[in-house]
Amino acid sequence: MTDEPANGTARGTLTREKVLHAAVGMADAAGGEVPSTRKLAERLGVRAMALYHHFKNKDELLDGMVDLVFAEVELPAKGEPWREGMRRRAGSMRAALGRHPWAVGLMDSRLNAGPATLRHHDAVLGCLRADGFTVAGAAHSISLLDSYVYGFAIQEAALPFDSAGGDDMQALTEGMMAQAADHFPHLFEIAVDHAMKPGYAYADEFAIGLDLILDGMEHRRPDW
Repeated sequence: MTDEPANGTARGTLTREKVLHAAVGMADAAGGEVPSTRKLAERLGVRAMALYHHFKNKDELLDGMVDLVFAEVELPAKGEPWREGMRRRAGSMRAALGRHPWAVGLMDSRLNAGPATLRHHDAVLGCLRADGFTVAGAAHSISLLDSYVYGFAIQEAALPFDSAGGDDMQALTEGMMAQAADHFPHLFEIAVDHAMKPGYAYADEFAIGLDLILDGMEHRRPDW
């Protein structure tokens, strides 16, 4: 078995990194569908069996794809205050999941975490522990933060409009107002007094919600 391309050109050019980047690119382009081994091999121009030189099975490929996404996330710097580190890490994770929406359902499902994944979690825990969080408090905090970031990423990806604002959001709000004016007063109120205000963008809700969580963590830190 060799890495000979299916078209017979250029031997030995296939690497683990090349396979992973191709798989991630295909999943991104497909809007979330992880490519089959056959389609991935076709994209790389090799026979399907050539991939097994680098990945024993589909799970090992998925492990590597997830590890690439974790490698994109900015980690808290050594000595950085926990609040700044968690805010930067959360924003970077949200951005990574925006680029790779297929990953959100796989991030915590892998049995064999890669080096970038392990380094990520260790750095986040280390930042919290260095600033006074107990072991349990750090665990609670990561669970809460990840639930928020992953959930926001899923919701943002599913919106029928651009979360940064624009005409789609305006049209949706106006359509909701037409139905809500007489029968759903609270929906009407939030449309008029919040969503239709100049400069409103759903994406801005992320930082507001994140600050609420960080405030709660600060409040509970002495008890944890």
